[in-house]
Amino acid sequence: MRNIILLGLVGFGVWHYSNQSDSKPVTPRAADSFEQPSFNDADSRFRCDGRQHCSQMTSRAEAEFFTRNCPNTKMDGDGDGIPCENDSRF
Repeated sequence: MRNIILLGLVGFGVWHYSNQSDSKPVTPRAADSFEQPSFNDADSRFRCDGRQHCSQMTSRAEAEFFTRNCPNTKMDGDGDGIPCENDSRF
């Protein structure tokens, strides 16, 4: 009798677990996923070298590369993704 009850409980657990995992797709957390930055041919000319300000950039493309790929840049004051908006050189 105990074996039947135990078998029933194990069967229910397997059934319940399989229904749970089928109904809820696994979504990775941001901390679990790592996305490599994509580089095109224009980006291959640039590399992160510590520069942070618009005055240190030689082109809009360079400023965009630094903003997208390098840490601690200070070129997008309003946070809209467009660096050096007020720099008249670009």
